[in-house]
Amino acid sequence: MSVTIKTPEEIEILREGGKRLAYILHEVAKAVKPGVSTLELNKLAIKLVEENGDKAAFLNYRPPGVKRAYPAAICVSINDAIVHGIPNENPQIIKEGDIVSLDMGLNHKGLFTDSAITVAVGSVDEAALKLMDATETALVEGISAVKPGNHIRDISYAIERYVRPLRYGIVEELCGHGVGYKPHEDPYIPNYCLEDQGEKLKVGMVLAIEPMLNEGSKHITQDDDDYTYRTADGKRSAHFEHTVVVTKDGFEILTQV
Repeated sequence: MSVTIKTPEEIEILREGGKRLAYILHEVAKAVKPGVSTLELNKLAIKLVEENGDKAAFLNYRPPGVKRAYPAAICVSINDAIVHGIPNENPQIIKEGDIVSLDMGLNHKGLFTDSAITVAVGSVDEAALKLMDATETALVEGISAVKPGNHIRDISYAIERYVRPLRYGIVEELCGHGVGYKPHEDPYIPNYCLEDQGEKLKVGMVLAIEPMLNEGSKHITQDDDDYTYRTADGKRSAHFEHTVVVTKDGFEILTQV
């Protein structure tokens, strides 16, 4: 495992990129309404990225072991889709009561940030609101464990400790990760505890922390499109993510306006 440390100059670029990414996600989230196509959301994301002269990190990115490159700028995952839903292939029309995950990476001056939010469409039921709130709070809990001298396992433990009493399924096959020089770097950041304590956190590490919680079981399936993951029982899933940097005092969230 090779975990990279970013310089203060690189962190400043990531800070600006993170703000830009947060703005784009906020604007795309405002466009999530009944009757809107996922294709429209992708077009809007591309427009907002290009206006600032940046690049969409996921567009044409091919993760190791995947047969083809991802064909869109943003991942749009609806209801039982957990992550990596493709918005511009067989586009879906968003409906009242849906919950929609928006996951996006940005390449600003050659450095990468990554963030995700889940949006309620119109009037959604109480169970959906609780799932979304729990997932966002799990992210806050995980981030709160970030400080020099702690380990990756402390982040995982903070998330799992909060989630377990709520009885949501914690997705195990998908996880957070390092980010900065590439869209995905070491270390692997699971949302549940492993015996291995993982890497020690050091000042200058940049991490994408991203809990994914399911209403039902933790088990997942993958669509034939090579990317979209869904809950195996068809129940809903929520996803929140921030890119953070380890600082001498703890952490700084980079992907917020």
